[in-house]
Amino acid sequence: MAYYMGIDGGGSKTYALLCDEQGRILGKGRSGNGNHQTSVTQAAASIREAAFSALAEARLRLDQVRQAYLGLAGADRQTDYTILHPMIRRIGFTKYTISGDTMIGLRAGTDRPYGVALICGTGTNAAGLSPQGRHFQCGGFDYMYGDFGGGGALNIEVFRTVIRAWDGREQPTLLTEPLLRLLGYERVEDMYNDFLDHGKQVPLDAARLLFLAAAEGDAAALAILNRQGVELGKAAAAVIHRLGMENDEFDVVLAGSLLTRGDRGWIRGPVEQAVREAAPRAAVVTLSTEPVVGAVWSALESDGITVNQEMYETMRAYKEFELIPTIITRQE
Repeated sequence: MAYYMGIDGGGSKTYALLCDEQGRILGKGRSGNGNHQTSVTQAAASIREAAFSALAEARLRLDQVRQAYLGLAGADRQTDYTILHPMIRRIGFTKYTISGDTMIGLRAGTDRPYGVALICGTGTNAAGLSPQGRHFQCGGFDYMYGDFGGGGALNIEVFRTVIRAWDGREQPTLLTEPLLRLLGYERVEDMYNDFLDHGKQVPLDAARLLFLAAAEGDAAALAILNRQGVELGKAAAAVIHRLGMENDEFDVVLAGSLLTRGDRGWIRGPVEQAVREAAPRAAVVTLSTEPVVGAVWSALESDGITVNQEMYETMRAYKEFELIPTIITRQE
């Protein structure tokens, strides 16, 4: 019997799934931050804890894992991989593959082992894998390096939009009252001065106010969400053109909380238009499966195992990690 492990190492959580060659889940583990860019020590501890929790549930050892696939936040550039490979080997992995977490989100969202993924959560990222196996990542860093949006930037857009409406540079916006309630102020002037005087930061939660205001037709909120969609569409088109996928049939997988929760097409619409123009045979789909499932499928495929229809149908239903069932079997 051969065993395979998939790991999703994110900035706030790390998930591990262990399966056999038939795709049956034997063990799972969960831990904290798996992004080495925050802390190498913490990331290593989180990945180790999640992996060994899954092994313990399955009553297996790490040396019995035939292939592991780790989709890790922060695995963006060669500089990252020179840190990650020694870190993963110190944990005890010998047969493994590392990729960015964007790629396991892509794999979890499509039946094909190639395509394009767009992430819009705390930040944004775009990456793709061509049918020929070529990879390209567009963005994933911050505004200075060409990106726009994600919760870590749209929260600022909400704040500054309210300020600009208050001081007269923009028209009044429905974002004002919800933002004041969220931050605990009665007047914009009080908020403005308190943030300036004490160097306060806008919480990520402010970004979700865009969806509420957009639903009521607020022009400012609609413009911000539209811009987010346009920017993501440009990133998708850049990946498609760089990989020469204009005539291919594939999925563009949308992942991240701002794309999978709350959006009623304000972001997705411009993305679909850009994808249609860049690759008419491509389809835009929303990720509904836990990304760690994509890591498991990638681990199997790295060892030459084809993910069959039964595996797809069973594992595609794994939408929440805590609800993924495991099969405990006696291991020799």
